[in-house]
Amino acid sequence: MTAHQVGLMLLGLAAIIVLARVLGALAKKVGQPPVIGEILAGILVGPTLFGTAVSGALFPVDIRGPLAGLANIGLVLFMFIVGYELDHMLVRGKEKVAVSVSIGSIVLPFGLGVTLALWLAGNHGVDRVLPFALFMGAAMSVTAFPVLARILTDRGMHRIAVGGLALASAAVDDVVAWSLLAVVVTIGGAGADQWHVFFAIPFVLLMFFVVRPLLRRLADAHQKAGRLTPNILAVILIGLMLTCYATEWLGVHFIFGAFIFGAIMPRAGGEALRHEILERLEQVSVLLLLPVFFVLAGMRVDLSKVNLRGVVELTLILLVAIVGKFAGAYFGARLQGVRTRQAGAVATLMNTRGLTEIVILTVGLQLGILDSELFSLMVVMALVTTVMAGPLLSVIYPRKRVERDVAEAEKAALGVTDAYRVMVVVDSPGTDDGTVGLGADLVGQRRPAEVVLSYLLPYQTPGRLEVGSGLSGELLEMTRVMEELDQLAAPVRARGLEAPVLARLAADPARELPAQVASTEPKVLVVGAGHPAYAELRAAAAGRLVTLMQPLPASWAAVAVRLDSGDHADATLQIAAQLAAVRGVELVVDAAGRQARRVNATVEELTKHGLRVRLGADAPYPCLIVANDGGRVDGAHLVVRAEPDSEPAEPAEWVPLLPRTPEPVESPGARSS
Repeated sequence: MTAHQVGLMLLGLAAIIVLARVLGALAKKVGQPPVIGEILAGILVGPTLFGTAVSGALFPVDIRGPLAGLANIGLVLFMFIVGYELDHMLVRGKEKVAVSVSIGSIVLPFGLGVTLALWLAGNHGVDRVLPFALFMGAAMSVTAFPVLARILTDRGMHRIAVGGLALASAAVDDVVAWSLLAVVVTIGGAGADQWHVFFAIPFVLLMFFVVRPLLRRLADAHQKAGRLTPNILAVILIGLMLTCYATEWLGVHFIFGAFIFGAIMPRAGGEALRHEILERLEQVSVLLLLPVFFVLAGMRVDLSKVNLRGVVELTLILLVAIVGKFAGAYFGARLQGVRTRQAGAVATLMNTRGLTEIVILTVGLQLGILDSELFSLMVVMALVTTVMAGPLLSVIYPRKRVERDVAEAEKAALGVTDAYRVMVVVDSPGTDDGTVGLGADLVGQRRPAEVVLSYLLPYQTPGRLEVGSGLSGELLEMTRVMEELDQLAAPVRARGLEAPVLARLAADPARELPAQVASTEPKVLVVGAGHPAYAELRAAAAGRLVTLMQPLPASWAAVAVRLDSGDHADATLQIAAQLAAVRGVELVVDAAGRQARRVNATVEELTKHGLRVRLGADAPYPCLIVANDGGRVDGAHLVVRAEPDSEPAEPAEWVPLLPRTPEPVESPGARSS
């Protein structure tokens, strides 16, 4: 390349980045994947509207070759990501239904696509009808797993059954569809070296049974180094490029080599490695290489010459693509007993084709299987089926229904349904502020009982990856959070109590936490006063709310309780007595005037059951509990609020729940009162 050509290429790359970021951001604003904007950018500067005027000025013919080379590198990285993000864990427990949906969503559109291709072949002067028909059938059968997963994660649907089924079905669909396409592309691109293809099956076996075990060492090396080192990334990139070369030599397109190499990358213990690899690749692929590919693909679309026949062909293509995919997935789900609405949601999601379809169509154009007119019509089909998925899903499965299903799923994840439930809203999973142990103390001798740990991880994080489905970063974060929550729950479980963990990502934790609490229906809710959603939780809490005002002391010599409010006094005294009994320390009750007369009978009952109780003035004690959360809370560790009638207040009903000491100790304070 001359210096002038290099300058023109750099100018073209700058234009591509600007177009991709601006139109990608606009697409994202209206709820569409950024890739839609990137493809539209190519269409806008392409021959459809301005002929060759704009594209010729920005991207002269003599720099399109180098740009195409960069686009192919971006394509390799993208296909690697697609293979890397597929995980057999997505299918676990859903194999039968996922296979049924996947087969239905491939067989029906494939058959309809082949039938339509036989008619289209005559209109477009196709010489090799068989590879053309097979390619059209396969192109109709593709689902864009990254786009589908992104739609699910954006709506929080990956946490409910229908989202899990869609992910599992798309994962199976991807494997089957890419395998089918590999065969079709091999047939369509067969040349003089066709004999190479006989090595394809041994090559795949070699990759899965020899190369894959070797790659598992990368996860160990990453864990040992504590980060993704240049050497680890270099090994991955070398392996990726060699695999792509090998598949190209075999007569199979290089994109399948990238997909296979991604599929054999280690999963077990390698979630951090996967996220860091995607994070590194994003810096180059999302900002530069993939936009080059999609803008160039959009520039190949020319709708200016579409006549009435083209409109008829486009209508039939859309009809076959949408109806075939939807009906196949829908009836595949219904055959396995999936309910109507859920089956419709899965079928809608399986209709997304997005960037995966553009990749396949570009390959068909490169191999000469498609002409430019059919390529343009099929790109429109890919855009339409992707754009329609979000709005249609909002009608079939609105957000309110998603929230209801999330609540039901969380309720089903709890232990015994009739358990006495104490819920602890965790502020920071990595820090033990004593609230979880406090929750276990508040259970006392009640059985069945459970301490529920709740944590909502904010979903819209600044470092969220744009590349791929977005699942890898979430899986990494959720894996870390679950490990930390399990560490907090371990002492509770060691005490023989159930300790289910409700952890998930949330776009708006302050709004979603009260709904989670309402669906869980705890008898007691424990939350720190500094929690970001405390105001919302306090307003929505039913039953008893125990607020942690400051960290609890490491050791307690006594539990002091100050009773200022008749509305909350009984519940506060019960909780204080519970904590004193569990800790085996003295209970000091500060209740002057009217409250002193009310608690006398309760204090006498407590002493009969072995609890050391003393009536005394307010003083700085190791643990101070205050009844009135609307009054003075100076020095308090815990503040208790109880809704009216949230729990029977008669001592005879709750004192027997306290742990009993072998020999009751008479309280001097009780005698003097």
